[in-house]
Amino acid sequence: MSRAFVKEQDVDYLEMPERPVSEHPNDVTEAGLAQIEDAVAEAGEAYAIAQASADRAALAAAGRELRYWTARRASAHVVPAPADRSEVRFGASVTILRDDGREQTFRIVGEDEADPAKGSISHVSPLAKSMFGKRVGDMVRAGSGEAEIKAIGYRAGASEGQTTQQSDGEGHDA
Repeated sequence: MSRAFVKEQDVDYLEMPERPVSEHPNDVTEAGLAQIEDAVAEAGEAYAIAQASADRAALAAAGRELRYWTARRASAHVVPAPADRSEVRFGASVTILRDDGREQTFRIVGEDEADPAKGSISHVSPLAKSMFGKRVGDMVRAGSGEAEIKAIGYRAGASEGQTTQQSDGEGHDA
């Protein structure tokens, strides 16, 4: 079909880019996998609604979301809690004391579940990368400064409501 006969709204539909999928391993917590499953279900519902209403723009947007979340679900790898909980690993909640005096706690999670404003950071973030393998008392790079790891905790079970098991650094040669 000649472009002269394509409606303006159809041009947007035809040129909608795919959501980029990260090149990093899609490591997730159990809660992160549940969030991805919810996103797949929501995208599927939005797609069905758009199909029923014959809204091409909504269909394109919902299809894009459905393809993205289906790919993320297919590549998701649930990372089990580590046996050695004295070191920072994926899934850890880490409390740091920054050199400016601020104390912050972050949980290291998958890219799709990360939300720094709510206290979770991606495992591929510079801060998380600097903390992996470290123990209580170790110093890490945090932004333009440094921070000391004050506590490391892991969730006791799969559900979000359960408590964390903390390491106080015992057994660590500081």
